[in-house]
Amino acid sequence: MSETLFIADLHLTPTQPLMYHRFLSFLDTRVRKSDALYILGDLFDVWLGDDDDDPVYQKIKSALYEITRCGVPIFIMRGNRDFLLGIDFAQTTACQLIDDPSVITVYGTKYVLTHGDTLCTEDTRYLDFRQRVHLPWLQKLFLLQPLFLRRFLARKIRANSQIKTQTTAKTIMDVTSEGVSSVLETQNAYHLIHGHTHQPAIHRLTVNGQTAYRFVVGDWREDSAIILSCTHDGCQLIDL
Repeated sequence: MSETLFIADLHLTPTQPLMYHRFLSFLDTRVRKSDALYILGDLFDVWLGDDDDDPVYQKIKSALYEITRCGVPIFIMRGNRDFLLGIDFAQTTACQLIDDPSVITVYGTKYVLTHGDTLCTEDTRYLDFRQRVHLPWLQKLFLLQPLFLRRFLARKIRANSQIKTQTTAKTIMDVTSEGVSSVLETQNAYHLIHGHTHQPAIHRLTVNGQTAYRFVVGDWREDSAIILSCTHDGCQLIDL
């Protein structure tokens, strides 16, 4: 059976071996037999540059390369945690970095892919922060810093982010109907796949008077690993 897979928000980190071993197993079993894998952001909990030599990251890169070398294409979209994934990472793994948003056709159906954070249009503080950290000159300056300093700065930013998350209403941090409709209308499409919110679901909505669908890929946790599987018959969420 032909199958294309979508995942997001694994937040892999060296401090959680269960999670990355589960991901390695997923690559070696289900992905190896699939037509393609799309990773829609936040594969890593934090990515401080392609020069990070942590052994866990090296194992993950080797595993990705093993799958692409066998002929299964892997497409990776940067998320809000790993937006510094770069060309060196892509060359080492033979994965293809894709833009946010991207439009693809799978088994005859057109899909818009996005990480999902830009759909949270009411969270203006975050969107302002996102715009700043995506400035090319600021990213270049950050990557010029020693790795130990980047790790220190990342911990500080993460601590501030956790405080903000605890004090911001969940509704503000969720996607809005306006954000969803806007991206679908702009791309002239009726199927949207995204992650970021950690709320796996399949939503039915109306765009330009037509039925549309929003597929939310779930995050990975110790007790669950949600993927979206698309075949010729449609898409379904599956807990591995």
